Amino acid sequence: MTPLEKTMTREKSSRATFRFPHIFVVLFSFICLAALSTYFLQAGSYERVTNEQGRTVVVPDSYAAVEAQEAGWLSPFMAVFEGMGEGSSIIFFIFISGGAFGVLKATGVLQKVVASISNALTGRDLILIPLLMLLFAMGGATFGLAEETIAFIIILAPLLRMLGYDSITAAAVPLVGAGAGFSAAFMNPFTVGVAQDIAELPMFSGMTLRACYWLIFVSVSIAFVTRYAAKVKAHPEASPVFNSDRRQFGKPQANEDPGALSVADKLVLAAFVGTILVIAYGVIRHGWYIGEMSGAFLLMAILIGAFARMNPNKIADHFVEGIQEIAMGALVVGFAFGILVILRNGEILDTILYHLEGLLSGMPAVVTAVCMFFVQLILNFLVPSGSGQAALTMPLMVPLADLVGVTRQTAVLAFQFGDGISNILTPTSGYFMAGLAVAGVSWSKWIKWILPLAILQLGMASLMITLAQIFSWT
Repeated sequence: MTPLEKTMTREKSSRATFRFPHIFVVLFSFICLAALSTYFLQAGSYERVTNEQGRTVVVPDSYAAVEAQEAGWLSPFMAVFEGMGEGSSIIFFIFISGGAFGVLKATGVLQKVVASISNALTGRDLILIPLLMLLFAMGGATFGLAEETIAFIIILAPLLRMLGYDSITAAAVPLVGAGAGFSAAFMNPFTVGVAQDIAELPMFSGMTLRACYWLIFVSVSIAFVTRYAAKVKAHPEASPVFNSDRRQFGKPQANEDPGALSVADKLVLAAFVGTILVIAYGVIRHGWYIGEMSGAFLLMAILIGAFARMNPNKIADHFVEGIQEIAMGALVVGFAFGILVILRNGEILDTILYHLEGLLSGMPAVVTAVCMFFVQLILNFLVPSGSGQAALTMPLMVPLADLVGVTRQTAVLAFQFGDGISNILTPTSGYFMAGLAVAGVSWSKWIKWILPLAILQLGMASLMITLAQIFSWT
């Protein structure tokens, strides 16, 4: 090896960055830690009863020590399998809905809608920012739009640069739009649905207040990005990525016209919108649950495939592709439930709950609710999957909420805000980091840019949780 090669090798080594452990590694580590805890924590349990509403609730002041149940050497490995069984209904719901959206994604209709709107508004392009963000926010609120934002960044980035905006705007329109909608979602099955299921609440109950919160949260986020976009359009040199954009992209080429939507495209879009409306109606009026929602999504996949002139094999192929894309998020639920299995079998889940109750019992319920939000916010750095975090934390937060006087709806709200806000901040969020890379924005510049909005969102979330608890939202 020549001196030059040695120098280059040392430089590459010095630039090596720390890679955060895979989510399965993190969760399995928690499973092992939970198993180890059974040897050090006193086993104990609360009494539980079924109240008039049919919910299982913890009886206050009923905690008592019980005989220790230490985990065996095989327990951490068995816990993964048992956790998959515990969370099977949620896991299969995620698989089916993910497969259905895989078929929708393969049609390319949503991408064509975005591109068509973009081209139609040339010359009045600033209005494009709030309109697109509103669409993405609706996607985040209804079907958990997240990973799909990468495809939209690929489409939008050259278009927005051509219109005089920068790469931060290109990344922010899908990421902040979908992220705000996801954080304050009113019927996202992967966060609100899963959390309410674990909390034994009617699916998508409390939608009116959630919709009001969503509108406020999304409006503030859209205003922040639109104001920035207008500033960059007027003064391009004010952009933090002005020089890097020039180096990376130079002069962007004009975006190709996607053409008018065909009859088939319109039918696909109608099937998608119709399914969302039917599910909303079924949940609100007829108490639909995960089974009915899964059936509706499967029917949507078949209809969309038929309208897009796919043969049955093609529909099945794209359905499987959709499952593959969502598989990790679904399996995270099983690993998270595995932690619960260890804690419950070792009779220490209630012990942890007892100590948390002691820590928070002296605080007003409102303060406790906000503290629960910040706990969820921190945990999302370790468990960036919304459904996985719900499976991990809600079994603990729900009985804690009962003990300290926080309503279960407020506990779910604290979870969804804590899970959602940091999705476009934390480097452990895979789709977010991929989106920044596609847009050509460094994480450090993004954080400096979004910090004022993040602080504003944290303040809004804290206030919304406080108001929900003050008015005893059930």
